[in-house]
Amino acid sequence: MLKDPKVRKEYDALEPKYDIIQALIEARKQKGITQKELSEKTGITQADISRIENGSRNPSLAMLKRLANGVGMRLKLEMKHSE
Repeated sequence: MLKDPKVRKEYDALEPKYDIIQALIEARKQKGITQKELSEKTGITQADISRIENGSRNPSLAMLKRLANGVGMRLKLEMKHSE
């Protein structure tokens, strides 16, 4: 499917979102923190954390920063030229 230019373009557009989600899930699991515990650390509801992790909610940068801090990381954004 990724050989289709339209499908590939959509996939590429979503890739950064899913990279961030995957990094959050991996960091949370490595720390042995449940969604509920992360909720208690960050003040973000467990329901919102679940929605973020399953891709149905788009978090703000401020929310991503709080989540990163909650798993002992810091958020770093990078802008690059399109290829």
